[in-house]
Amino acid sequence: MSTDTEATSVRVLTEISHILGSTLELRTVFDEIMQILAAHLGIESGRLVLLDELGDGLRIVAAYGLTPDERRRGRYALGEGITGKVVASGQGRVVADVSTEADFLNRTRALRDRKTTCSFICLPIVLETQVLGALGVDIPFVDAETLSRHERLLTIVTAIIAQALQINRMVMHEKKELVDELTLLRQNVLQRYQLENIIGQSAPMLEVFKTISQIAATRATVLLLGETGTGKELIAKAIHFNSDRKDGPFIRVNCGALSGTLLESELFGHVRGAFTGALRDKVGRFEAADGGTLFLDEIATLDMSLQVKLLRVLQEREFERVGDAETRRVDVRLLAAANLDLAAAVQAGRFREDLFYRLNVVTIRLPALRERREDIPRLIDFFLDKYNAENGRSLRRISRELLSALLRYPWPGNVRELENAIERAVVLSNGESFTEALLPLAVRAFVQAGRHRSGTGTVADLTVRLVQQSMGDHALDGGGQPIWATVISRMERALIQEALHRTGGVKLKAAVLLGINRNTLNKKCRELGIVATTRTDRDRRTR
Repeated sequence: MSTDTEATSVRVLTEISHILGSTLELRTVFDEIMQILAAHLGIESGRLVLLDELGDGLRIVAAYGLTPDERRRGRYALGEGITGKVVASGQGRVVADVSTEADFLNRTRALRDRKTTCSFICLPIVLETQVLGALGVDIPFVDAETLSRHERLLTIVTAIIAQALQINRMVMHEKKELVDELTLLRQNVLQRYQLENIIGQSAPMLEVFKTISQIAATRATVLLLGETGTGKELIAKAIHFNSDRKDGPFIRVNCGALSGTLLESELFGHVRGAFTGALRDKVGRFEAADGGTLFLDEIATLDMSLQVKLLRVLQEREFERVGDAETRRVDVRLLAAANLDLAAAVQAGRFREDLFYRLNVVTIRLPALRERREDIPRLIDFFLDKYNAENGRSLRRISRELLSALLRYPWPGNVRELENAIERAVVLSNGESFTEALLPLAVRAFVQAGRHRSGTGTVADLTVRLVQQSMGDHALDGGGQPIWATVISRMERALIQEALHRTGGVKLKAAVLLGINRNTLNKKCRELGIVATTRTDRDRRTR
């Protein structure tokens, strides 16, 4: 073999290796390989023929230099013509002059009315002793030595195509598995967020489900209002997965977790160099949610400047990334949630009135758990099943007395507090019996108070006496205020004051005693005007 011939072969194989490193798409690989062979060897046309799924027929799956009609005609039975016999036998064929070969069928008719001599090289594509198909090329005849040289090079190329075909099949198989898995996950998610699968048969929850059914398929902005732990994110997902956007993304942003430039970047994205630490462009949550739903939790915590920008997105469906002048448009449905009274925040000047009305197209108020007590038994069963399965436990049996106490407990943390209590009980359990000792301190105190109503020693005892007193006062004064609001307000104030008194004004200890987190205690103290005084402060005043 001459030096020029060797150089050509090396160049061809090098260029083909670059193709395999840049793409795995079979038709693209084949087309680019054929272009290289056409440039260096003078190949006029080529076809990649593979066995069909049943293994008894051959068809062209990729071609170079053939029209669509010629490709469609390229079908062969196993053992039919040169191509069929090459696949059946696993032995290649080289025909110097196709016009003199009876086995050459010219099924594609690509060589019809040809005036010059044309050769045909057909080589089997073999992988691990299995013949998958064949590579066939039409090439002008020069001489026998050149034809033999082309056959040797094409044998190597055919082996490369076989490897590319194997990789392609592996990738397609993995892709199919991923698609199947994604489809199954999507079906599970859709099933999970079907309204009939969300626990709630109480009248307030049925009203929530009715509203969701009416507005899910619309583009309406929805405002979810409710205390912490009432399930606002669950309802937001139910709205999304029951809408025509269910196949689009559902993106959640907790507005209370970030502020200022960081939150603006999170919502709208930024460009490189927009601020210190912006090392690369970033896609914001609005862009990520394009075609789907964006859920903004704790919307009441937004800075005024961000409220203006959010209003613009709601009105115009457009925004700019931080540090960028390019205007971007998105198709996003917005759901927002707050555990505060937004109308009161508007009156206090902390929330823009125009944004409030843009958000308040449809408002769904989620009831506190104490307003839907009939749902508690089913919720307990659900959380027991969930955490028993996760932790390998079998906690099941709960006494009627204990269940009755759980039904009466006010659940200030709502469904989240109930879930945490059940998870704690499951993790600490050693058998099937759900005992009082497995409950958090605040719930245990409440249960004990119910058992010893005449006692005076616990914070929970105080609660019972206060409820009785408030009920009696309400009956005497004619009920100027709704009885529920009156009793709860008095109970919360007395509970917090008593807990602070018993813990020397230390809020962290008081929160532990009450079974709530410190942020909730601080919030309640502000709402009720309670000022915590430590023992040290009291001692100073008595000196």
